Amino acid sequence: MFEDRTGSRIPNVTFRTRSGHEWVDVTTDDIFAGKTVVVFSLPGAFTPTCSSSHVPRYNQLTPQMKAHGVDDVVCVSVNDTFVMNAWKEAEHADNLTFLPDGNGEFTEGMGLLVDKDDLGFGKRSWRYSMLVRDGVIEKMFIEPEVEGDPYEVSDAGTMLAYLAPEEPKPLDVAVFSREGCPFCARAKEALSNAGIPFEELVLNNDYTEQGLRAVSNAASVPQVFVDGKLIGGSDETIAWLKSRAA
Repeated sequence: MFEDRTGSRIPNVTFRTRSGHEWVDVTTDDIFAGKTVVVFSLPGAFTPTCSSSHVPRYNQLTPQMKAHGVDDVVCVSVNDTFVMNAWKEAEHADNLTFLPDGNGEFTEGMGLLVDKDDLGFGKRSWRYSMLVRDGVIEKMFIEPEVEGDPYEVSDAGTMLAYLAPEEPKPLDVAVFSREGCPFCARAKEALSNAGIPFEELVLNNDYTEQGLRAVSNAASVPQVFVDGKLIGGSDETIAWLKSRAA
């Protein structure tokens, strides 16, 4: 069984990072001393669950976490700094700090360095998250010790629920749009003015009118979706925003 190290100090290590063309040593104290930090650790950069779910959701929810006293949200993986820097750029994860634990020293100190030889990975981190205050672990969420790569409790939603039990989950909003569309611009401006982040899906070679019809039964843009529900075009979106404010 993996040890829950709640109440313990984090391992004292130095992370070898790269900034521009310079090597920069970042110590544990640099990251954690006098700060409240959320850490999530995962098996590897560019791997499926890590790239499609773990990192994007933490990046999305970091502003809410910071609103509740968190100074930084840190992603740790047993990868070198060049890989971690490239991964952060590919993920557009600007809200997060990526730390390369290339030698696995931090992960080993946490007691969560595991063999992934069957996948050709060598030694990697078990998936977990934790809240650290001034270098002391306040809370850990360790994935169950079962076969495979479980992803049940180390997610960003679980951490946010611990930090702020009454905090409503942020809306997941997507806007299908087309370049140069004035109605799309109107809907996006209304959402931005309401402080609601959204993901824009521009009709092009990746997102086509056929796909738009398949999910919305409409060919006109914009088409706005909120938490899986179709809101509609710009007029419907503005009406929906007004109903929320009422």
